Amino acid sequence: MSSLRFKAVEEASKRTPIEVESQGKQPSEYYGMFVFNRAKMARYLSKDTLKVVTQAIDEGVILPREIADHVAAGMKMWAIEMGVTHYSHWFQPLTDGTAEKHDSFIDYTNGPGSDIIESFSGKLLAQQEPDASSFPSGGIRNTFEARGYTAWDPSSPAFIVDDTLCIPTVFISYTGEALDYKTPLLKALSAIDKAALDVCKLFDPHVKKVYSYLGWEQEYFLVDQSLCEARPDLSLTGRTLMGHESAKNQQLEDHYFGAIPPRVAAFMKELEFEAYKYGIPLKTRHNEVAPNQFELAPIYGETNLAVDQNLLIMTLMNKIARKHHFKLLLHEKPFAGVNGSGKHNNWSLGTNTGIGLFTPGKTANENLQFITFLVNTILAVYKHNGLLKASIMSATNAIRLGANEAPPTIMSIFLGKEISAVLDKIEESSEDDDITMDELKKMKLGVTHIPEVLIDNTDRNRTSPFAFTGNRFEFRAVGSSANCASSMIALNSAVAVQLTEFKRDVDSKIKSGMSKEQAIYDTLRLYIKQGKPIRFEGNGYSEEWRIEAEKRGLDCESSVPLIFDSYLSKYSVEMFERVGVLNEKELLARNEVKWETYTKKIQIEARVLGDLSINHIIPVSTQYQSLLLDNIYKMKIVFDKEKAAELSKEDASLIEQIAAHISFIKTNVELMVEARKVANKLEDAREKAIAYHDTVAPFFDTIRYHIDKLELIVDNQMWPLPKYRELLFIS
Repeated sequence: MSSLRFKAVEEASKRTPIEVESQGKQPSEYYGMFVFNRAKMARYLSKDTLKVVTQAIDEGVILPREIADHVAAGMKMWAIEMGVTHYSHWFQPLTDGTAEKHDSFIDYTNGPGSDIIESFSGKLLAQQEPDASSFPSGGIRNTFEARGYTAWDPSSPAFIVDDTLCIPTVFISYTGEALDYKTPLLKALSAIDKAALDVCKLFDPHVKKVYSYLGWEQEYFLVDQSLCEARPDLSLTGRTLMGHESAKNQQLEDHYFGAIPPRVAAFMKELEFEAYKYGIPLKTRHNEVAPNQFELAPIYGETNLAVDQNLLIMTLMNKIARKHHFKLLLHEKPFAGVNGSGKHNNWSLGTNTGIGLFTPGKTANENLQFITFLVNTILAVYKHNGLLKASIMSATNAIRLGANEAPPTIMSIFLGKEISAVLDKIEESSEDDDITMDELKKMKLGVTHIPEVLIDNTDRNRTSPFAFTGNRFEFRAVGSSANCASSMIALNSAVAVQLTEFKRDVDSKIKSGMSKEQAIYDTLRLYIKQGKPIRFEGNGYSEEWRIEAEKRGLDCESSVPLIFDSYLSKYSVEMFERVGVLNEKELLARNEVKWETYTKKIQIEARVLGDLSINHIIPVSTQYQSLLLDNIYKMKIVFDKEKAAELSKEDASLIEQIAAHISFIKTNVELMVEARKVANKLEDAREKAIAYHDTVAPFFDTIRYHIDKLELIVDNQMWPLPKYRELLFIS
């Protein structure tokens, strides 16, 4: 293994940037060339068909089945002109990845034995039947109940990958339950549209639709492929299960926004070229805080499309990274002691009239609307803080959260001084304050005086999991490997329910004789008080905040399997069912998948750690120990007893240290294996996950501690695994 390590280091050190051929034109000239977007639809569909499809996309109108044949014909014509030979329904099973099965366009012209033609019908576009039992379903689908359906999502355009036309679809079971992320996401987006629209009409009756927007920030690590292949833990788990910190890591703060390494720059250049071809508007690229850590981010877009684009970009990143001899690491914490990787979800709402609902306005009416949506979001996050935490939690993200600028697991909202002051003023106001005259222009509580510059005037709190950043909320707790849909389903659903309750409360007060403005204001004042416990401006890492959060009644659970329980609380079930996003059966099934996935990931890590410890680390350490023993023996031959003892003192101490570390590792690996065996006997998915969390995972850090100590003792020439200084600083 040591020879493999040094061979890998040599290969990595000799790499040079792969030349990326320029496109020879501006991005706007080839943007979306692989996407069946509106421009393509206008060219390949009839005017009548185009009108129906765009109406379905823009207004949520149900697409007539007979239209599918016309769309399929136009889509096939475009695809074949682009050299496409196959098509696939592209969907998002409960794996946090994507799935696709490729079928060719060919079919018999007149039954078996006849010639073939390229055929693609509306039926094939609209629906397919993949094996639903082969994907995580939480028990909804059994092996003997294999049928499931994928159904076309017209709101997300088809695209071409290599020779295949990929059609974004939902994935449901034969009995109608959602088996994917897209189905509940579309329902959540529909719910937020309806609920927010009803509230918007209190301020502007001309609004017809409310959109949920998402701008994700994708953080990632790049490690040379050869170095990664020499690390079984990185290859199999996505993170280093052992490895002492490099003498230099990120403490000089010299990597963030620094000059991009040439090999990485070539990777980024090609990735951007490809992303533009898929209509993914990448805007930003830069070095992140940790060595060999980077970030890319697009211009924000409609949430459903943004989710699809993020999944596609992760696929492209993997593909292009391999071409440039990199291993892409999307794990939330691949290296201990340096920053982990998140995927900040910048979320906002906007109307079809061009108004950002989280953007302070210039008039009293606009500002009251802004405050309305802000306060309702705060209250929704407060009421469902446990659920939102569950929506971003995983075995991998749990390692990241709470350290090196990653937010803590306790949900809180950072607003900034200006916004907090406005809400405090409203909370402290009385019913006698003048708020009704001339469309609130004489309101004296500061709402009308929110400065326009506020968008860029709010400071940032890096320890806040959910921060207001001027015209949007930044959900910073989402993990880098996650499907954004998970957090967006929970957030949009929770806010939709809260807005529905707000409209009900306001309508009730208007019915009782209050003016509309008074009713809105009175309701907001109450909501500000109710949601105040979730607001926090201080250090989210501090022990004082954890204690304070418990006093405030916030969810402070740290065990991942127990955090998932929030999905099945009576409050969460009622919320999801109320907006028609997920029913109790679907929620239970999804939790089964979450528990099983957690167990399997910890199980794999335990097996890899045990293998590396027993078959790699201990043999090398024993070998070095033998060399030291041999040296002591030879000292005794050359020198007298006292002199030999004096000269061998350090070697003897090292031998003793090595023996102690080896003994601890052996003992604890055995105990870890036994704990795993006990846990494996449990049949209940939740109980097994809890057992793995409580009895197996705790061994990881303790075993690692002793391995990392051995790394500092054993001869560098003998150590079998690439070290942090090599993994993080060769690029």
